[in-house]
Amino acid sequence: MKVGLGSDHRGREQKDAAVRWLTEHGHEVTDFGTNGDASVDYPDFAFPVAEGVGSGALDRGVLVCDTGIGMAIAANKVENVRAAVVDGPELARVTRTHNNTNVLVLAAVRTAPDAVGPILEAFLLSPYEGGRHDRRLDKIHQYELTHDKEG
Repeated sequence: MKVGLGSDHRGREQKDAAVRWLTEHGHEVTDFGTNGDASVDYPDFAFPVAEGVGSGALDRGVLVCDTGIGMAIAANKVENVRAAVVDGPELARVTRTHNNTNVLVLAAVRTAPDAVGPILEAFLLSPYEGGRHDRRLDKIHQYELTHDKEG
């Protein structure tokens, strides 16, 4: 699977743990940074990952910032992206099976680097269930099509 990753300075340690886990498990990784401790702006990393996922160039994305909230807001502005903040394997599984999310967002403040692997495993291996969830996602998609994102 092709997975893009990005973090700000607060999430770099968790992002680096994700890169290691994904590489060890045979995934193709694109690391958009950051790769240092200097303060950076999370949208600069969220948008390239989300655009890769939204365009289909990447299968999934992983983003990390202090709370995860900023990254999720930014990623969800990109067409065809469904990003969700999760704090463990169970929510990673549910967000995939029920919401067909394609970008996993982690809160550095709540996610230890050694917890990243099990969360990624649940996110990557859980299939979307479809069925009743299709109806709900279609309502969201129809809203997007009929409402101006600028307004």
